[in-house]
Amino acid sequence: MAGGKFKKEKGSSSSSRSQPYQGGIQFHKSKGQHILKNPLLIDSIVQKSGIKPTDIILEIGPGTGNLTKKLLEAGKSVIAVELDPRMVLELQRRFQGTPFSNRLKIIQGDVLKVELPYFDICVANIPYQISAPLTDKLLKHRPVFRCAVIMFQREFAMRLVAQPGDALYCRLSVNTQLFARVFHLLKVGKNNFRPPPKVESSVVRIEPRKPLPQMNFKEWDGLIRICFNRKNKTIGSIFKQKSVLSVLEKNYRTLQALRLSENGSLEDIEMPVDVPILAETGEDLSMEVDDGDDGDDEEMEVEDVDPKRSDFKDKVIGVLKQGGYEEKRSSKLAQADFMHLLSLFNKAGIHFS
Repeated sequence: MAGGKFKKEKGSSSSSRSQPYQGGIQFHKSKGQHILKNPLLIDSIVQKSGIKPTDIILEIGPGTGNLTKKLLEAGKSVIAVELDPRMVLELQRRFQGTPFSNRLKIIQGDVLKVELPYFDICVANIPYQISAPLTDKLLKHRPVFRCAVIMFQREFAMRLVAQPGDALYCRLSVNTQLFARVFHLLKVGKNNFRPPPKVESSVVRIEPRKPLPQMNFKEWDGLIRICFNRKNKTIGSIFKQKSVLSVLEKNYRTLQALRLSENGSLEDIEMPVDVPILAETGEDLSMEVDDGDDGDDEEMEVEDVDPKRSDFKDKVIGVLKQGGYEEKRSSKLAQADFMHLLSLFNKAGIHFS
């Protein structure tokens, strides 16, 4: 079931909170319950999913089962995760006594909390308020699945697929594309749902990269967070901020002390590699909004009083100049640029976690 942004609705009238289904089920907009009603659109989603007859399919928020039926016809079996017990009952009634009954497994619960079993492909029309944490959970799922074809709110979908230079290019774009290839498949209008949501929708295909990148993700995300704090500022002006320099210098001094105590020298020690994840919490994938202010970059610089702080600042700026990044902007940098920048910082002993 798809839906718009989560919004607590006021009023005691049931008609203000939900709309009826012909079978008597009330759809709650506040829970993102918007059922796909266009059979041609459902067929198109299934076709573009590339489902194989041997596939185990994960469906999230199956609702009354319109998409579920098509998935059962295309694949080996369907695992449907549904929170609403009324919809679970409707699914059981709909497929009971049919050839599909033995190939449909229903898990009642919150998809963000339940442990997902093995699946080959995910096809889902989800409540839009869980878009970020669900994307995170899917990309952390092991073993890695082949692909996910998911209906998202249009703006969220366009952030997932955004490229350097696009207005919606953000930390969400960079982190998602680090672990997966993302493709925009379909634009979906409001009238394809019952009841119609307030926002436009899009279908996106997510293909986890194989092999997954082997890296310290906390290091990576620490750099990306700083760079996209003001994505339209120059990288140089961002790294001259007192708050940024303070955090980086603290990390730098701490690692120096650890290396001296453990090895008796400042030789490089290998940083631990985290299990690759997209984000530690759902909110880490929130759709950052850049203010678009490209004002005077110099206003972000600070005066150095402490000689040590001044030396460290020079070290940071030296790294940026070495890679030619000082005058560049995060909004225009690609994955390879950020990886190169991170490697230059790490070689200089500067870390982000």
